[in-house]
Amino acid sequence: QVQLVESGGGLVQPGGSLRLSCAASGFTFSSAAMSWYRQAPGKERELVARITTSGGSTSYADSAKGRFTISRDNAKNTVYLQMNSLKPEDTAVYYCNAREVLLLHEYNYWGQGTQVTVSS
Repeated sequence: QVQLVESGGGLVQPGGSLRLSCAASGFTFSSAAMSWYRQAPGKERELVARITTSGGSTSYADSAKGRFTISRDNAKNTVYLQMNSLKPEDTAVYYCNAREVLLLHEYNYWGQGTQVTVSS
């Protein structure tokens, strides 16, 4: 059974930091590209950051560049999102996503999300 369990969300003041974690199980973590998405109220879910299977390459949404860092620990089956210099517009539910390709079929797995609220 595939599970992605996010943690680390919460309430933080503008300019503060949070570190999100996503613990994975039920699939071959080291073979899956991992991403963080977010969805703010009334808005569509958007990609925040992505990391390749080995962690050798990352990419970010323009809104996250220079402030967020995605990383992974394949030994712990965990992906992280370090968020610094948080802004009120970063307020959203953050979701972990795994994309695995097996026999030319692509599978996408999602976590349940963790709420991040940036407010004074």
